[in-house]
Amino acid sequence: MSNPGQFIEARVVPIRPRAKGRPVGRSWKFSELLADDTVRARWEKVREYFFLRESTYDMTNRCNIRCDGCYYYEGDKQFARENRDPQAWRALMRAEKERGITYVVLAGAEPALASELLEVCYDEMPLGSIATNGVKFIPESVGYKIHISVWGDDETSLRIRRAKNLLDRQMKNYAGDDRAVFVYTYTRENIDETAGVVERLVANDCKVTFNVFSSPVGYTGPLRHDHGSLVATRRSMIELLERFPDQVLFSPYSAVAHTHAKGLHDLYKCSYPRMNSSTAIGLGRSFRQYRTDLDWDRSAACCVPDTDCPDCRHYASGSAVVTARLHRHAKDPEHFNAWLDYVDTYLAVWVVGYEKGANLQRCQSEPVPPPGFELIPNA
Repeated sequence: MSNPGQFIEARVVPIRPRAKGRPVGRSWKFSELLADDTVRARWEKVREYFFLRESTYDMTNRCNIRCDGCYYYEGDKQFARENRDPQAWRALMRAEKERGITYVVLAGAEPALASELLEVCYDEMPLGSIATNGVKFIPESVGYKIHISVWGDDETSLRIRRAKNLLDRQMKNYAGDDRAVFVYTYTRENIDETAGVVERLVANDCKVTFNVFSSPVGYTGPLRHDHGSLVATRRSMIELLERFPDQVLFSPYSAVAHTHAKGLHDLYKCSYPRMNSSTAIGLGRSFRQYRTDLDWDRSAACCVPDTDCPDCRHYASGSAVVTARLHRHAKDPEHFNAWLDYVDTYLAVWVVGYEKGANLQRCQSEPVPPPGFELIPNA
């Protein structure tokens, strides 16, 4: 989550040639992109959150399930000593505020197993989110957004995550909870299961968003996507968004950005320190990924450490990488509106109390490609 507003230019925005098959339009001033009242209102709505500055924190190296393709149990971070001292965490949160951090992402391995530390973080830094498997309930006194990972139906969860009746247990804990968003991760194997799982979640008053499995470094297993599965994933995302527009927190451009043949870094250039050597501005200057010992390593700092960067299509990465590229999308109304839909989606997923609006781009419309690229073919 970086500040896209720093890239706004009041002058005429130069146009690059559009993707093959799409006409090249004229240059647009930023003021012209805001001429429509609905678009201007959406812009004013999302720009109120440009103050968000994130870092991420591994709360514990313990977990109550063990999943194939788990990011946490790759690399050195899993071996860091676990600091369970609430006062040490309180001091860290206060120091983070001093250096300008306004939003925390609490993760790895299973943060619900460190509920006392979650309380401390929330006391000091009230904006944030928690990535959890949803097996253990996080107290309501922790008012962060809660992202509950879903990797398929119950049969798949048992096979991949070694957890019985996982979806029922997750819904029992978080159905109807305003903090909760169920994050369905598409893998190469579970695309056909998605509709049934989303139908169950919607029937139980749950909000849903989508993620795309992004392989950990060295992973070559069956969850890794190929061209065909990315095409099928995008089609599934759009269909479910069209069926459940109030419960599915997503946009057509989100589907395009996260299912392209190229990963997020190749499309948008990743802003996180691991792939960004600059310390002058944005995430390259401010982002840190703290391990359980409260130390961090800039060379590994990323929103999802130990991901294979060329394969990264992770929803958490996009929340910063795509949103930071306002200057590339402010080229014409269709790209700008698609970017607004994307930002509106990420805020609804990541910020408690933020209500997503109707997408400016309709599902039935021709998808907008990432600036400078063609769409991944439909078939």
